Amino acid sequence: MLNNIFLLLRQELILCFLIFLLLFIKLGKERSNESLLNLINVLLFVNLAAGLYGMGQGELFSSMFSTNPLIVLEKNILNLAIWIISMQSYAWLKDHKQVAEFYLLLFTSLLGMFFMISSGNLLMFYLGLEMSTIPLAAAANFDLTKRKSSEAAMKLILSSAFSSGILLMGISFLYGTSGTLSFSVLTAHLSNNPLQIFAFILLVSGFAFKISAVPFHLWTADVYEVSPVAVTSFLSVISKAAVLFTFTSILYKVFNPIASTWYAVLVVLSVATILIGNLFALRQDNFKRFLAFSSIAQVGFILIGISGSSQQGSASLVYFILIYVFSNLAAFGVVSVVSALTGKEKISDFKGFYKTNPFLSWVITIALFSLAGVPPTAGFFGKLFLLMAGAAKGNYGLITFAALNMVISFYYYLRVVKAIFMDENDQPIPKLALPRISKIAMYICLVGILVTGLVSCIYDYIYSFSIGL
Repeated sequence: MLNNIFLLLRQELILCFLIFLLLFIKLGKERSNESLLNLINVLLFVNLAAGLYGMGQGELFSSMFSTNPLIVLEKNILNLAIWIISMQSYAWLKDHKQVAEFYLLLFTSLLGMFFMISSGNLLMFYLGLEMSTIPLAAAANFDLTKRKSSEAAMKLILSSAFSSGILLMGISFLYGTSGTLSFSVLTAHLSNNPLQIFAFILLVSGFAFKISAVPFHLWTADVYEVSPVAVTSFLSVISKAAVLFTFTSILYKVFNPIASTWYAVLVVLSVATILIGNLFALRQDNFKRFLAFSSIAQVGFILIGISGSSQQGSASLVYFILIYVFSNLAAFGVVSVVSALTGKEKISDFKGFYKTNPFLSWVITIALFSLAGVPPTAGFFGKLFLLMAGAAKGNYGLITFAALNMVISFYYYLRVVKAIFMDENDQPIPKLALPRISKIAMYICLVGILVTGLVSCIYDYIYSFSIGL
C-alpha cells in the first residue's frame, strides 16, 4: 500500500521535497544567487526526469485523487515548462533579493495544479485550484519596488476571488441536485434539468476566468503587463495549461450526459474568444499585452478542438499545449532577457533588433511563426489537429471562421517580425550578453518548435493515452 502511494503521488512528493529543501536552504547559511539558481535548475531537471519514469495508474483517498498515463504526461509537460521558465529568468533573478521565496511560491502553485489535475472529487478540485491561485497573486507582486506590481497582484486576487465564488456556487448547486461531490457518482445524477444547467454554466464561467476566455478575459492583459515576465510566462503557459487539462477531463468524464449543452457553450465561447483576442492584439504596443491577447486567441482555437468531444479532441489539446509551451516560452524568453537587461518591453523598442541581436531575433520570429500557425513550425500542425477535432461535429461554419481568423492573426504577428527585421531605429537595443543558461532554454524551445511538428510519433504517443466521450 505504501509503495503504491509513493508511486502514484511521485510527482507531488518530489515537489513537496523541493519546497521543504528551499525552506531549509533559506533558514541555513546564506548563498549567492548564482549558486542557488544553478542548484534549483539542476533539481528541476531531476524533477522532470523523475516524472518521465513510469506511468502509474490508480486511485487514492477514496477516489479523491486519481492518476493515469495521460495525467502523468500532462504533469510532465508542466514540469518541462517550469524548468524552461526558471532558466529563462536567470538574468532577472540573479540580482533579486528573494530568489528562494519566488520559487517557493511557484512550486506551491504548481503543486496545487497537480492536485487539481488528479482530482476525482469536486472538493479536491476546488482546493487544488485555490492552492494554485493564491501564491500566484503574491508572485505577481514580486517586484516589490514597483507600484504597478502591487496593482497586478490586486487585480489578480480580486478577479480570482470573483471567479472562485462563481465556481463554488456552481459546485454547491451540483451537490444540491445530485447529493455527491464524486466525479464517478455525479455523472449518473446529471440530466438537462434547469438547475443543473445553470450550475454547469456557473462552473464553465469559473473555468473561463482562469483560461481568459471572452467575456471573462478583462483582467488578463493588465496583470500580464505589470507582473514580472517570469510570472507572466507562468500565468500564460503553466496556469492556463493546468486549467485546460482539468476542464477537458471534467467535460469528457463527468458532463458527458449533457454534451449537447456544453458543445453549444463552447462554440459561443470559442467564437468570441478568437475574434476579440485577434482584434485587440492588432493594436498593442507593449509586448506582454500583445502576447496576452495572442494567448486569449489561442484559447479560442483550443476550445474548438475540445468541442469535438473525441479522443482526437483530447489528444489535440495535449499536443497543442506542448507546442504552446515551446512557442510561447520562446517569445517570453526573449522579452524576459531584454526586459531584465534593458528594461524595454514595447514592440516599438524592438525596431532594428536584428542588426544588434540576430540570434534573439530568430528565436522570437520562429516562436511568432509557430503561434501564428505558419508551416513547417509545430504551431501549424497543432492548430490543424485542433480544427480537425472540431470538424468532427460537422460544424464547418465554425471551422471556416477559425481559419479566416488565422489569416487575421498573421498580420499582427508579422507586424512584429517587420519591426525586428525591416524597421529603422536611431537607438536600437544594444547587443545583449545572454546568460548561458538562458541560451540553453531558448535552444530547447527552438528544437521543440521544429521537432514536435515534424516527428509524427509524438502526436501518436499522446493519442494512445487520450480519452473521449
